[in-house]
Amino acid sequence: MHTGVAPYRPNSLDGGCPFHAADGYVEVPFPVEAGPRGRLAPASYDDHFSQPRMFWRSMSPVEKEHIVAAYTFELSRVYEQAIKERQRRVLAQIDPVLCEEVAAGLGLPAPAASLIEGRPASPALSQVGEVWPTTGRIIGIVAGSDLDALRAVRRTILDDGMVPLVIAPTGGVLAGEGEPVTVQRTFAAARSVEFDAVLVAGAPAPGADAHGARDAKAGMSGPVDPRVVLLLNEAYRHGKPIGGWGRAGDAFAAASIPPGSPGVVVGVEPVAVLGEVTALLARHRVWDRFPATLA
Repeated sequence: MHTGVAPYRPNSLDGGCPFHAADGYVEVPFPVEAGPRGRLAPASYDDHFSQPRMFWRSMSPVEKEHIVAAYTFELSRVYEQAIKERQRRVLAQIDPVLCEEVAAGLGLPAPAASLIEGRPASPALSQVGEVWPTTGRIIGIVAGSDLDALRAVRRTILDDGMVPLVIAPTGGVLAGEGEPVTVQRTFAAARSVEFDAVLVAGAPAPGADAHGARDAKAGMSGPVDPRVVLLLNEAYRHGKPIGGWGRAGDAFAAASIPPGSPGVVVGVEPVAVLGEVTALLARHRVWDRFPATLA
């Protein structure tokens, strides 16, 4: 297996590798047993629905609602009516409830279901109730007034095998005494899709206006930048763990995140907040944030 960084040629990164061997590939002839020749496929090739049906039946109620919401969102952005109709017929062959819920979200009728029995549900396919390693997870840290805490949390994240990305109004290095803190994302570039969890390190720093100038009157406790509000609101709606300390509650309030919501950790000791957020990360999503109604 090629282990370099450039699996193509010519290249200047891996010394020209991969390259052809000097003698090339040699085809060795051998006798083939006589028999009929044809392009055939097994009967299971025509089975397109037993496995999707098994997957749907294996989901917990909250995961089923997540799937319904995803289908509804994607199909709501399709403007060809024929495509919506075909997709609803496909869903009807997976499960009638899935088809009916998606059709209701689109404001369209659901076609009659035509199901095959499929396979029994498998608990191994559901994420709810399981935990996974947090190694490699990415945590966004919105820089605020507490740089010492930000440094401590960042070091702990690295020690735990995760990836911290500091988010600030502008790029460069955060000013202040002590070890420099490099900014990896700006308010303009950061979106929640990049992060598995988000931390707010005290009161978020003020943003910049259209000309790049800071609002000197706002200070560190001024109005929360709308881009930070968007980041937090999306992370909350996507079921991601959120944490903060100090004046972080002001940012959560601006993002319409109810205090005491599942998966929202607000504390005094930053590293302890990180510990709770990491424990939530092991469950992949904060499923309790959105009570399910589907059986």
